[in-house]
Amino acid sequence: MHQFPVFLNLRGRTVVLVGEGEAADAKARLIVRAGGRIVPAWEDGATIAFVALDDEDEARAAAQALRARGLLVNVVDRPALCDFTTPAIVDRAPVTIAIGTGGASAGLAKAVRQRIETLLPARLGALASALHAARDAMKARWPAAADRRRAIDAALAGGGALDPLDADAADKVESWLASEPRVQPSRLEAIALLSADPDDLTLRAARLLGEADHIFHPADVPAAILDRARADAVRHTADAPPSDPPPGLSIWLSPS
Repeated sequence: MHQFPVFLNLRGRTVVLVGEGEAADAKARLIVRAGGRIVPAWEDGATIAFVALDDEDEARAAAQALRARGLLVNVVDRPALCDFTTPAIVDRAPVTIAIGTGGASAGLAKAVRQRIETLLPARLGALASALHAARDAMKARWPAAADRRRAIDAALAGGGALDPLDADAADKVESWLASEPRVQPSRLEAIALLSADPDDLTLRAARLLGEADHIFHPADVPAAILDRARADAVRHTADAPPSDPPPGLSIWLSPS
C-alpha cells in the first residue's frame, strides 16, 4: 500500500483552493459536495488545500507556502508535489467507494470506478442507512459481538438475505431480523498457498481470508499474505491446524 486511505469530514470546514479553470472547478465541485467551505487563500481554521495552477514554479511555491502553514496540500496533476491525492469516487451515500492509484493513472482509476458503478444498485446507500437504524435491534438479537458480526456477514454474503447487489435489500432488514437464527457451527478451511505473493491467491482463498474469524499459520507465512485477511481476524502462529477450532470460520494457511 503506497498511500494511507482516509475519509475526511469536510462539512462546515474551510478548504483552500488556489487557481482557476477546469481543474479548479472540478475540485470545487468535490469540496462543495462534501459540504466544505472554499476560500482562495490561507485563513485560520483551514486544514487542507488544493492548488490548480498551470505554471510549475507557481504551483510549487503555492504548495510550499500552504504547507508551511501546516496544511496538507494536493497539487493537481503533480503527484510528486502532493501530500494526498483525490480518488475516483463511487457515491452511494452514505456508502462511498474511493479508487486511487497514488497519482499513477487517473484514467485507470476512472475505468475501475465505471466498472464498479455498473455493479452497485442505486439504493445501496439505503441499505447502509437501514442497517444503521437497526443497530439496537441487532444488538438485542445477537448480544455477543462475534455472533452479531457473523450474522451480518452471512446476511450480506452473495445470495444472502441482505445481498448488497439486491436492489431491494434495504426493504428486507426488518424481515431478516425477525427470521429464525441460523446456527453458525465451527468451520475450518485449509488454504494451500501457491507462493509468497498475495496476487497468487485464488479467488476462493481471497474470499475465505476476508471472511475468517481466526487465521492459523506457520511463522514463515509472509505478512503480505496475512494482510489480506480481515484486520480484526485473530492471528495464531501454529505448526498445525487446530484439532478443535474456535467458533466461526477458521483458516489454516499452509506455506508454498
